[in-house]
Amino acid sequence: MDFIAGAIGGGLSAVVGYPLDTVKVRIQTERSYNGIWHCIRETYKAEKAWGFYKGMSLSVSTVSLVSSFSFGAYRNFLYNICRLRYGTSDVKPSKVDISLAGCATGAVRVVLISPTEIAKVRMQTQKQSHYSVTAPHLPKPKYQGPVHCLRMIAKEEGFGGLYKGCSALLCRDCHSFATYFLTYNILCDWFTPAGKNKPDILTVLISGGSAGVFGWAVATPMDVIKSRLQVDNLGQCKYRGLIHCIRVSVKEEGIRVLFKGLGLNCIRAFPVNMVVFVTYEGVMRLADHLMK
Repeated sequence: MDFIAGAIGGGLSAVVGYPLDTVKVRIQTERSYNGIWHCIRETYKAEKAWGFYKGMSLSVSTVSLVSSFSFGAYRNFLYNICRLRYGTSDVKPSKVDISLAGCATGAVRVVLISPTEIAKVRMQTQKQSHYSVTAPHLPKPKYQGPVHCLRMIAKEEGFGGLYKGCSALLCRDCHSFATYFLTYNILCDWFTPAGKNKPDILTVLISGGSAGVFGWAVATPMDVIKSRLQVDNLGQCKYRGLIHCIRVSVKEEGIRVLFKGLGLNCIRAFPVNMVVFVTYEGVMRLADHLMK
């Protein structure tokens, strides 16, 4: 049920947060935008509403799959950590247990999400003017959809191209997922009255949204580097690797470059992760009720 509940929550959250994710990626990878609203205006002006949803079909299905895997893996890691440390899984896990399970979950996710992340980023940064009467015959974009994008990357850059930027992705997800699950559990414990086994819906909403905000707050620097490495594919490659990308980016744009999209990430993370956790908890409680 952890896998099923995670899948439903992940799919719904992807639909809610995708437009702002597109804006976030463009701000992080291009220097032509002055801020969030400038990016939104320019994207809509050139590509209309569709510009915010490029690559979403693959993202919704894969986010659903990855969310299913993330919640299932987290619960299994936590179960096994408790068994190893205490001899039984029927104990309240410590903050260290939760952090370790979250970190392990972030690490194993990379194998699944790296290809979909690079396809999403390439689709989101691909510019194509919206059809108009004055320009009826527009050139075809290089990537004609998420699946076509993956095929083109594998063809032009080899299988390794599908895992470009995975070092930054690994750094991003390990500590952000430890923060994510730890924040959720701490806030649920704080807001749940003594004597109650489970948090109420309002507590889940607040805790889930806050967990997303804290998770993205620590993830943003590596998210910027990950996005830059993944779009660094045309002509001469600008970056030779993770450390080189950090050095060049900071040298050219200052330390603030590592926090590009931070505000947008936090704004997007709250409603998206509210949806994730309230759906997850709702499905789990429904399953418990039906099984009884």
